[in-house]
Amino acid sequence: MNRFAVITPKDLASASKLLTEPDRHALAGGIDLLDRMKQGIDHPEELISLKASDVSDKIHQDRAGMTRIGALTTLADIETNPAIRAQYPALAQSAGEAATPQIRNRATAGGNLLQRPRCWYYRNPDVPCLKKGGSRCYAVTGLNRYHAILGGGPSFIVHPSNLAPALIALGATVVLSGPTGTRRVELELFFVPPRVDPRRENVLEPGEILTEIILPATPRGSNSVYLEAREKQSFDWPLASAAVFLTPTSSGVIQSARIVLGAVAPIPWRSPQAEEAIRGHRVDAAVASRAAEAALKPAAPLSDNRYKVPIAKTLLRRAILLAAGVREET
Repeated sequence: MNRFAVITPKDLASASKLLTEPDRHALAGGIDLLDRMKQGIDHPEELISLKASDVSDKIHQDRAGMTRIGALTTLADIETNPAIRAQYPALAQSAGEAATPQIRNRATAGGNLLQRPRCWYYRNPDVPCLKKGGSRCYAVTGLNRYHAILGGGPSFIVHPSNLAPALIALGATVVLSGPTGTRRVELELFFVPPRVDPRRENVLEPGEILTEIILPATPRGSNSVYLEAREKQSFDWPLASAAVFLTPTSSGVIQSARIVLGAVAPIPWRSPQAEEAIRGHRVDAAVASRAAEAALKPAAPLSDNRYKVPIAKTLLRRAILLAAGVREET
């Protein structure tokens, strides 16, 4: 790992100005950043600490009923916050599934959304892959067991965030602060697919800092669920995940549905097809299965990751049934 200096600006404006310069990276929890530096992927000369800036590490509800999560809030605080658990259970579940308890006590909400891909070709400093400015994605003809089955190409990475699918299902927006001011972006539109630019994963501009996550109030009677499947129960990256947010009428008919898959595409993958299959129906096993089939119909697996398709279908079917309060038949 290269030698570097840590600078702690007094406020957000100073941090933003410093980050417009090359060879500088923002430092929050530092979990993914330090990994990349140790792996020889990134070589910043200076790290700009956000600890003394105006970026919050708290969760609160504003006067409009919106829940605001500071980007420096730890995953552990999100997982255990009573208001999050009551109003946004999928978010609490997604935070609780991430990494290990030790990492969740350090890793931040903003860092979880901004972490770079875990693809072994990207993480190998000796492989000039497409994401690092090379000419091709080695996963296409190489080892691709953990790569994308939806929305892939020209790069077949999967987005590593646990929080992102749940937050998108819940309709979150993010606040970005930079040299030209502050802007809000729907989280669903924050992520950039590789067909737009294979070298980036989000719309952050130079000097911009993700400062806050904003969640709308949930309608009465709504419910959300997040599930993921891993190869082992201890710390591991998900093979697939599913986040479901349903709002039924008083008679149990689903009037609104938001469904997002994770770890199967280069961005968190919202499925309008699955949502359409549920909307206007009372959820039962047949409806849930039909929605899961619709969500994975566009799947285009690579040579070694076809197994992800049935896993994602099963996760999504179970998540839909749980969100609807329907007991799955055994």
